[in-house]
Amino acid sequence: MPNNKPRIAVDAMGGDFGPHVVVPGALHAARAGKAEVILVGDEAAIAAQLARYDVKGLPVSIVHASQVVEMEEKPTEALRRKKDSSIQVACNLVRDGAADGVISAGHSGATLACAMFTIGRAPGVDRPAIATFMPTEKSHCVIIDVGANVDCKPFHLLQFGVMASVLAETMLGRPNPAVALLSNGEESGKGNLLVKETFDLLRLSSLNFVGNIEGRDLFTGNVDVVVCDGFVGNVVVKQAEGLASSLGRLLKGELRRGFFGKIGTMLALNALKRFSRLVDYAEYGGAPLLGLKGICLICHGASNSKAMSSAVRMAARFVEMEANDHLSEAVAKNIDLAGTRRQAANDQS
Repeated sequence: MPNNKPRIAVDAMGGDFGPHVVVPGALHAARAGKAEVILVGDEAAIAAQLARYDVKGLPVSIVHASQVVEMEEKPTEALRRKKDSSIQVACNLVRDGAADGVISAGHSGATLACAMFTIGRAPGVDRPAIATFMPTEKSHCVIIDVGANVDCKPFHLLQFGVMASVLAETMLGRPNPAVALLSNGEESGKGNLLVKETFDLLRLSSLNFVGNIEGRDLFTGNVDVVVCDGFVGNVVVKQAEGLASSLGRLLKGELRRGFFGKIGTMLALNALKRFSRLVDYAEYGGAPLLGLKGICLICHGASNSKAMSSAVRMAARFVEMEANDHLSEAVAKNIDLAGTRRQAANDQS
Protein backbone atom coordinates (compact mmCIF):
# COMPACT_ATOMS: atom_id res chain seq x y z
CA MET A 1 0.00 0.00 0.00
CA PRO A 2 1.55 3.32 -1.07
CA ASN A 3 2.21 5.74 1.73
CA ASN A 4 3.24 8.86 -0.18
CA LYS A 5 -0.32 10.20 -0.37
CA PRO A 6 -2.37 11.74 2.45
CA ARG A 7 -4.06 8.97 4.46
CA ILE A 8 -7.71 9.74 5.10
CA ALA A 9 -9.83 7.64 7.46
CA VAL A 10 -13.42 7.56 6.25
CA ASP A 11 -16.31 6.67 8.56
CA ALA A 12 -17.96 4.27 6.11
CA MET A 13 -21.01 3.75 8.34
CA GLY A 14 -21.87 7.44 8.68
CA GLY A 15 -24.63 9.40 6.99
CA ASP A 16 -28.14 8.55 5.90
CA PHE A 17 -26.96 5.94 3.39
CA GLY A 18 -23.85 4.38 4.98
CA PRO A 19 -21.47 2.27 2.86
CA HIS A 20 -23.83 2.33 -0.13
CA VAL A 21 -22.89 6.00 -0.74
CA VAL A 22 -19.71 6.50 1.29
CA VAL A 23 -17.69 3.71 -0.33
CA PRO A 24 -18.15 4.74 -4.01
CA GLY A 25 -17.48 8.37 -3.08
CA ALA A 26 -14.25 7.48 -1.31
CA LEU A 27 -13.23 5.20 -4.19
CA HIS A 28 -13.71 8.04 -6.66
CA ALA A 29 -11.23 10.19 -4.73
CA ALA A 30 -8.78 7.29 -4.43
CA ARG A 31 -9.08 6.56 -8.15
CA ALA A 32 -8.28 10.21 -8.87
CA GLY A 33 -5.03 9.73 -6.97
CA LYS A 34 -5.91 12.26 -4.30
CA ALA A 35 -5.50 10.13 -1.19
CA GLU A 36 -4.98 6.75 0.42
CA VAL A 37 -8.40 5.84 1.78
CA ILE A 38 -8.98 3.84 4.96
CA LEU A 39 -12.62 2.71 5.15
CA VAL A 40 -13.68 2.26 8.78
CA GLY A 41 -16.73 0.26 9.81
CA ASP A 42 -18.37 -3.13 9.45
CA GLU A 43 -15.89 -5.11 7.34
CA ALA A 44 -18.50 -7.35 5.71
CA ALA A 45 -20.73 -4.43 4.72
CA ILE A 46 -17.80 -2.46 3.31
CA ALA A 47 -16.39 -5.46 1.45
CA ALA A 48 -19.80 -6.09 -0.12
CA GLN A 49 -19.76 -2.58 -1.57
CA LEU A 50 -16.14 -2.82 -2.70
CA ALA A 51 -16.99 -6.04 -4.57
CA ARG A 52 -19.16 -4.00 -6.91
CA TYR A 53 -16.18 -2.02 -8.22
CA ASP A 54 -12.77 -2.60 -9.73
CA VAL A 55 -10.46 -1.70 -6.86
CA LYS A 56 -7.34 -3.48 -8.07
CA GLY A 57 -4.29 -1.33 -7.40
CA LEU A 58 -6.25 1.38 -5.60
CA PRO A 59 -4.85 2.65 -2.27
CA VAL A 60 -7.88 1.45 -0.29
CA SER A 61 -8.00 -0.59 2.91
CA ILE A 62 -10.54 -1.57 5.55
CA VAL A 63 -10.31 -1.21 9.32
CA HIS A 64 -13.09 -3.06 11.10
CA ALA A 65 -15.31 -1.36 13.68
CA SER A 66 -18.12 -3.36 15.24
CA GLN A 67 -20.35 -0.47 16.38
CA VAL A 68 -22.12 2.58 14.96
CA VAL A 69 -23.27 5.75 16.75
CA GLU A 70 -26.94 6.17 15.87
CA MET A 71 -28.36 9.62 15.17
CA GLU A 72 -30.71 9.61 18.17
CA GLU A 73 -27.95 8.82 20.68
CA LYS A 74 -26.40 11.45 22.94
CA PRO A 75 -22.79 12.01 21.84
CA THR A 76 -21.05 11.66 25.20
CA GLU A 77 -23.04 8.57 26.21
CA ALA A 78 -22.50 6.91 22.84
CA LEU A 79 -18.75 7.52 22.94
CA ARG A 80 -18.55 6.14 26.46
CA ARG A 81 -20.52 2.99 25.65
CA LYS A 82 -19.34 2.42 22.10
CA LYS A 83 -15.57 2.34 22.20
CA ASP A 84 -15.49 0.40 18.93
CA SER A 85 -17.77 2.71 16.94
CA SER A 86 -16.69 3.59 13.41
CA ILE A 87 -16.13 7.27 14.24
CA GLN A 88 -14.14 6.42 17.38
CA VAL A 89 -11.92 3.95 15.53
CA ALA A 90 -11.39 6.45 12.70
CA CYS A 91 -10.33 9.16 15.16
CA ASN A 92 -8.04 6.68 16.91
CA LEU A 93 -6.23 6.16 13.59
CA VAL A 94 -5.52 9.89 13.37
CA ARG A 95 -4.46 10.07 17.02
CA ASP A 96 -2.08 7.14 16.57
CA GLY A 97 -0.56 8.49 13.35
CA ALA A 98 -2.03 5.78 11.13
CA ALA A 99 -4.11 8.40 9.28
CA ASP A 100 -3.68 12.11 8.58
CA GLY A 101 -7.34 13.02 8.71
CA VAL A 102 -10.87 11.77 9.24
CA ILE A 103 -14.20 12.51 7.56
CA SER A 104 -17.67 11.48 8.67
CA ALA A 105 -21.25 12.11 7.56
CA GLY A 106 -22.54 10.43 10.71
CA HIS A 107 -23.66 11.86 14.03
CA SER A 108 -22.18 15.38 13.93
CA GLY A 109 -22.20 15.79 17.71
CA ALA A 110 -20.39 12.49 18.19
CA THR A 111 -17.89 13.36 15.47
CA LEU A 112 -17.22 16.73 17.10
CA ALA A 113 -16.81 15.27 20.59
CA CYS A 114 -14.73 12.33 19.45
CA ALA A 115 -12.40 14.47 17.36
CA MET A 116 -11.84 16.96 20.18
CA PHE A 117 -11.20 14.39 22.90
CA THR A 118 -9.42 11.73 20.85
CA ILE A 119 -7.37 13.71 18.32
CA GLY A 120 -6.95 16.64 20.68
CA ARG A 121 -6.52 20.38 20.25
CA ALA A 122 -3.66 21.96 18.35
CA PRO A 123 -1.12 23.88 20.45
CA GLY A 124 -2.46 27.25 21.59
CA VAL A 125 -6.07 26.58 20.53
CA ASP A 126 -8.66 26.98 23.28
CA ARG A 127 -11.68 25.73 21.32
CA PRO A 128 -11.79 24.04 17.93
CA ALA A 129 -14.47 25.55 15.69
CA ILE A 130 -16.44 24.48 12.64
CA ALA A 131 -15.92 26.48 9.46
CA THR A 132 -17.98 26.31 6.31
CA PHE A 133 -17.76 27.71 2.79
CA MET A 134 -20.62 30.04 1.91
CA PRO A 135 -21.40 30.89 -1.74
CA THR A 136 -21.41 34.63 -2.53
CA GLU A 137 -21.91 36.82 -5.59
CA LYS A 138 -18.18 36.59 -6.34
CA SER A 139 -17.02 33.19 -5.12
CA HIS A 140 -17.05 31.67 -1.63
CA CYS A 141 -16.26 33.01 1.80
CA VAL A 142 -15.52 31.20 5.07
CA ILE A 143 -17.90 31.49 8.02
CA ILE A 144 -16.76 30.42 11.49
CA ASP A 145 -18.05 29.15 13.96
CA VAL A 146 -21.20 27.42 12.67
CA GLY A 147 -22.11 25.23 15.60
CA ALA A 148 -19.28 23.92 17.75
CA ASN A 149 -19.33 26.69 20.39
CA VAL A 150 -22.58 28.45 21.24
CA ASP A 151 -21.21 30.33 24.27
CA CYS A 152 -17.97 32.15 23.55
CA LYS A 153 -15.55 34.70 24.94
CA PRO A 154 -13.90 37.38 22.77
CA PHE A 155 -10.56 35.54 22.69
CA HIS A 156 -12.34 32.47 21.31
CA LEU A 157 -13.68 34.50 18.40
CA LEU A 158 -10.21 35.94 17.84
CA GLN A 159 -8.83 32.42 17.44
CA PHE A 160 -11.73 31.49 15.17
CA GLY A 161 -10.79 34.39 12.92
CA VAL A 162 -7.13 33.39 12.91
CA MET A 163 -7.94 29.78 11.98
CA ALA A 164 -10.48 30.72 9.29
CA SER A 165 -8.01 33.20 7.80
CA VAL A 166 -5.52 30.37 7.32
CA LEU A 167 -8.28 28.25 5.77
CA ALA A 168 -9.18 30.99 3.30
CA GLU A 169 -5.55 31.48 2.38
CA THR A 170 -4.66 27.81 1.92
CA MET A 171 -7.91 26.39 0.53
CA LEU A 172 -9.37 29.35 -1.37
CA GLY A 173 -6.09 30.92 -2.43
CA ARG A 174 -6.82 34.29 -0.82
CA PRO A 175 -3.58 36.03 0.23
CA ASN A 176 -4.07 38.22 3.28
CA PRO A 177 -7.81 37.44 3.44
CA ALA A 178 -10.21 40.16 4.58
CA VAL A 179 -11.77 39.24 7.93
CA ALA A 180 -15.08 40.70 9.15
CA LEU A 181 -17.11 40.35 12.34
CA LEU A 182 -20.83 39.60 12.00
CA SER A 183 -22.87 42.23 13.83
CA ASN A 184 -26.13 44.17 13.67
CA GLY A 185 -24.41 47.20 12.17
CA GLU A 186 -21.21 48.22 10.39
CA GLU A 187 -20.18 50.80 12.99
CA SER A 188 -17.53 49.80 15.52
CA GLY A 189 -19.87 50.49 18.45
CA LYS A 190 -22.59 48.13 17.21
CA GLY A 191 -23.30 44.67 18.60
CA ASN A 192 -23.65 43.03 21.98
CA LEU A 193 -20.85 43.00 24.55
CA LEU A 194 -19.22 39.92 22.97
CA VAL A 195 -19.11 41.55 19.54
CA LYS A 196 -17.84 44.89 20.84
CA GLU A 197 -14.98 43.30 22.81
CA THR A 198 -14.14 40.97 19.93
CA PHE A 199 -13.99 43.97 17.59
CA ASP A 200 -11.22 45.49 19.73
CA LEU A 201 -9.27 42.21 19.77
CA LEU A 202 -9.51 41.68 16.02
CA ARG A 203 -8.43 45.28 15.43
CA LEU A 204 -5.27 44.67 17.48
CA SER A 205 -4.53 41.29 15.92
CA SER A 206 -2.27 40.42 12.98
CA LEU A 207 -5.33 39.72 10.82
CA ASN A 208 -6.52 41.85 7.92
CA PHE A 209 -9.57 42.93 9.91
CA VAL A 210 -11.93 45.14 7.90
CA GLY A 211 -14.58 45.74 10.58
CA ASN A 212 -18.17 44.67 11.11
CA ILE A 213 -20.46 43.18 8.49
CA GLU A 214 -24.25 42.96 8.58
CA GLY A 215 -26.28 39.87 7.70
CA ARG A 216 -27.50 41.44 4.45
CA ASP A 217 -23.90 41.77 3.22
CA LEU A 218 -22.88 38.15 3.78
CA PHE A 219 -23.43 37.20 0.16
CA THR A 220 -21.79 40.17 -1.56
CA GLY A 221 -18.38 38.50 -1.56
CA ASN A 222 -16.63 41.62 -0.30
CA VAL A 223 -14.92 39.75 2.57
CA ASP A 224 -13.17 36.40 2.73
CA VAL A 225 -13.86 35.43 6.35
CA VAL A 226 -16.89 36.10 8.58
CA VAL A 227 -16.48 35.53 12.34
CA CYS A 228 -19.32 34.84 14.80
CA ASP A 229 -20.17 32.53 17.68
CA GLY A 230 -21.52 29.05 16.97
CA PHE A 231 -25.12 29.90 17.84
CA VAL A 232 -25.34 32.79 15.38
CA GLY A 233 -23.31 30.95 12.75
CA ASN A 234 -25.50 27.87 12.84
CA VAL A 235 -28.65 29.96 12.44
CA VAL A 236 -27.08 31.81 9.49
CA VAL A 237 -26.03 28.64 7.69
CA LYS A 238 -29.33 26.81 8.22
CA GLN A 239 -31.27 29.87 7.10
CA ALA A 240 -29.10 30.19 3.98
CA GLU A 241 -29.55 26.50 3.15
CA GLY A 242 -33.31 26.77 3.52
CA LEU A 243 -33.47 29.97 1.47
CA ALA A 244 -31.40 28.47 -1.37
CA SER A 245 -33.65 25.39 -1.48
CA SER A 246 -36.84 27.44 -1.42
CA LEU A 247 -35.64 29.86 -4.09
CA GLY A 248 -34.63 26.94 -6.29
CA ARG A 249 -38.07 25.36 -6.01
CA LEU A 250 -39.83 28.70 -6.59
CA LEU A 251 -37.68 29.40 -9.65
CA LYS A 252 -38.35 25.97 -11.14
CA GLY A 253 -42.07 26.42 -10.57
CA GLU A 254 -42.12 29.80 -12.30
CA LEU A 255 -40.02 28.65 -15.24
CA ARG A 256 -42.29 25.67 -15.88
CA ARG A 257 -45.37 27.86 -16.22
CA GLY A 258 -46.52 28.16 -19.80
CA PHE A 259 -44.80 27.90 -23.15
CA PHE A 260 -42.55 30.95 -22.79
CA GLY A 261 -41.43 29.85 -19.34
CA LYS A 262 -40.26 26.54 -20.78
CA ILE A 263 -38.43 28.33 -23.60
CA GLY A 264 -36.78 30.56 -21.01
CA THR A 265 -35.73 27.52 -19.04
CA MET A 266 -33.96 26.03 -22.05
CA LEU A 267 -32.19 29.31 -22.79
CA ALA A 268 -31.09 29.70 -19.17
CA LEU A 269 -30.13 26.06 -18.68
CA ASN A 270 -26.36 26.59 -18.56
CA ALA A 271 -26.71 29.49 -16.13
CA LEU A 272 -29.00 27.43 -13.92
CA LYS A 273 -26.48 24.59 -13.88
CA ARG A 274 -23.68 26.97 -12.86
CA PHE A 275 -25.89 28.38 -10.10
CA SER A 276 -26.71 24.87 -8.90
CA ARG A 277 -23.01 24.05 -8.61
CA LEU A 278 -22.33 27.27 -6.71
CA VAL A 279 -24.87 26.51 -3.96
CA ASP A 280 -24.26 22.74 -3.88
CA TYR A 281 -22.64 21.69 -0.59
CA ALA A 282 -21.31 18.61 -2.37
CA GLU A 283 -18.74 20.78 -4.17
CA TYR A 284 -16.71 21.02 -0.94
CA GLY A 285 -18.11 17.95 0.79
CA GLY A 286 -17.78 18.90 4.42
CA ALA A 287 -17.20 21.51 7.09
CA PRO A 288 -13.67 21.41 8.56
CA LEU A 289 -13.30 21.33 12.34
CA LEU A 290 -10.34 23.67 12.77
CA GLY A 291 -7.96 23.67 15.71
CA LEU A 292 -7.17 19.97 16.07
CA LYS A 293 -3.87 18.10 15.89
CA GLY A 294 -5.23 16.32 12.83
CA ILE A 295 -7.72 16.99 10.04
CA CYS A 296 -11.44 16.41 10.62
CA LEU A 297 -14.30 17.13 8.23
CA ILE A 298 -17.94 16.94 9.32
CA CYS A 299 -20.17 16.10 6.36
CA HIS A 300 -23.89 16.56 5.81
CA GLY A 301 -25.95 13.53 6.86
CA ALA A 302 -27.58 13.43 3.42
CA SER A 303 -24.22 13.52 1.63
CA ASN A 304 -24.13 11.79 -1.74
CA SER A 305 -21.14 10.08 -3.32
CA LYS A 306 -19.96 13.33 -4.90
CA ALA A 307 -19.93 15.03 -1.50
CA MET A 308 -17.95 12.20 0.08
CA SER A 309 -15.43 12.28 -2.76
CA SER A 310 -15.09 16.06 -2.37
CA ALA A 311 -14.59 15.67 1.38
CA VAL A 312 -11.74 13.19 0.88
CA ARG A 313 -10.15 15.54 -1.64
CA MET A 314 -10.45 18.50 0.73
CA ALA A 315 -8.97 16.56 3.63
CA ALA A 316 -6.10 15.44 1.41
CA ARG A 317 -5.45 19.01 0.29
CA PHE A 318 -5.38 20.13 3.93
CA VAL A 319 -2.58 17.66 4.52
CA GLU A 320 -0.69 18.56 1.34
CA MET A 321 -0.88 22.29 2.07
CA GLU A 322 0.30 21.68 5.66
CA ALA A 323 -2.68 23.75 6.78
CA ASN A 324 -2.40 22.65 10.41
CA ASP A 325 1.17 23.88 10.65
CA HIS A 326 0.20 27.25 9.20
CA LEU A 327 -2.74 27.41 11.58
CA SER A 328 -0.53 26.79 14.61
CA GLU A 329 1.89 29.48 13.45
CA ALA A 330 -0.95 31.98 13.02
CA VAL A 331 -2.38 31.20 16.46
CA ALA A 332 1.09 31.64 17.98
CA LYS A 333 1.33 35.16 16.50
CA ASN A 334 -1.76 36.19 18.45
CA ILE A 335 -1.30 34.03 21.54
CA ASP A 336 -0.20 36.92 23.79
CA LEU A 337 -3.24 38.97 22.83
CA ALA A 338 -5.62 36.06 23.40
CA GLY A 339 -3.84 35.02 26.58
CA THR A 340 -4.20 38.47 28.12
CA ARG A 341 -7.95 38.51 27.48
CA ARG A 342 -8.28 34.90 28.65
CA GLN A 343 -6.61 35.75 31.95
CA ALA A 344 -8.84 38.80 32.35
CA ALA A 345 -11.91 36.64 31.76
CA ASN A 346 -10.70 34.10 34.32
CA ASP A 347 -10.10 36.84 36.88
CA GLN A 348 -13.65 38.09 36.46
CA SER A 349 -15.20 34.64 36.85
